[in-house]
Amino acid sequence: MNDTARLQLDVHLARAQVQARVPSIAAAVVRQGEVVWSGAVGAVDGAEGAPATADTQYRVGSITKTMVAVGVMRLVAEGSVALTDSIRHHLPELDESLAHVTLTQLLTQSAGLAAETTGSWWERSPGTTWDELLPSIRLIGDPGRRFHYSNVGFAVLGQLLERHRGRPWADVLTDEVWTPLAMTRTSYAAVAPSAPGLAVHPYADLRHVEPEQDTGAMAPAGQVWSTVEDLGRWASFLAAGDEAVLPDALRRSMHVPAVVCDSPGEAWTRCYGLGLDVLNIDGRRFVGHGGSMPGFIASVLVDPDTGTGAATLTNSTAGPSGQLALALVDLLEEHAPLAPEPWRTSDSPDADLVGTWFWGPRPYSLTTRPEGGLDLGPAGGGGRWSRFIANSDGTWTGQDDYWAGETLRVIDRGTASVHLDLGSFRLTRTPYDPASDIPGGVDESGWHA
Repeated sequence: MNDTARLQLDVHLARAQVQARVPSIAAAVVRQGEVVWSGAVGAVDGAEGAPATADTQYRVGSITKTMVAVGVMRLVAEGSVALTDSIRHHLPELDESLAHVTLTQLLTQSAGLAAETTGSWWERSPGTTWDELLPSIRLIGDPGRRFHYSNVGFAVLGQLLERHRGRPWADVLTDEVWTPLAMTRTSYAAVAPSAPGLAVHPYADLRHVEPEQDTGAMAPAGQVWSTVEDLGRWASFLAAGDEAVLPDALRRSMHVPAVVCDSPGEAWTRCYGLGLDVLNIDGRRFVGHGGSMPGFIASVLVDPDTGTGAATLTNSTAGPSGQLALALVDLLEEHAPLAPEPWRTSDSPDADLVGTWFWGPRPYSLTTRPEGGLDLGPAGGGGRWSRFIANSDGTWTGQDDYWAGETLRVIDRGTASVHLDLGSFRLTRTPYDPASDIPGGVDESGWHA
């Protein structure tokens, strides 16, 4: 990265610390699997104490949920659980009203569970045990109907992970996720150097210390501590994956929007996947999560297509979050843009299939992809589109949009009557080609005035 980009990022972070009036702030930017810039501004006590650095630990709040979700997806990968399972199948002590709540609904924040616990404010109170938490795990909406964020739901998923592994969920993540990803500064509890949780008076330059609690059974919702460089590694994993941690198909499935966060009067920009926020920023997708706990605000997001993302951590109850991370990504791309890889010719075993095909009278374009597979979409753009990846039996499987999971077959390849079968629909080389198999037949008089 060039010096101009570094200066722009440094200055923007410094301005953010002043404008937001936060004691300290740290940030990192990632690109193509590496942390390419990190920085920190301010003193961790908000006064004359130790300066913050990129190695300062902060509490990450609900970013914890994304890590617990990966732990659960590892159970899915090994066949210990299925996403369609009822949670009571694994945790039978839960109330009978949860019999139809699935793992998918818990991961996608659509299970209909209450957002918070009954009784004391869990973020600011000594943690309870699992047995003590059970009365708070209550249904308040129809499972699967709508997005309703639930901290309690992720406490349930943490317990699911513990039940199958036979030990604390954070120990599981340490061994199975954080250590393989070299996230050595990520932990259940703070490890020095770390920042205290603070609150800043909204109208005066005053601060006070926020309570720091071990949240017990609610910890899977927001307990973890980390650094911006470790969160940069986490962002890179979310974008590019690591088969040692999670099979790639399951990681990518976490990015698929499942439920929309519907804020009346606002455009739909936020969805929830399997344990991840999925943001649509002017047509560009980011995955990640925000986080808050008393005294801390955090954010991590990444564009899975480019691997460019950012992480931010502050020790203030109110402060900058996702918008700052997006601004850092934009600055990187403005002042240190990535040049595309040069285009090169390559072998194309499917060259006989490319070109124009017709769905009835509608023209579609079929093209090969540089990395293999096919693209099919309306000629001129707009409408249904999908990537297709090849299968060993000569068929292709759709990856996107309407045709996700659907099978594309070539019928009579190499002959004059060649046509495509896409979920029983026919695409032909000319509109309603009479030489091809058109279910229902075609008008024998053909095209006429």
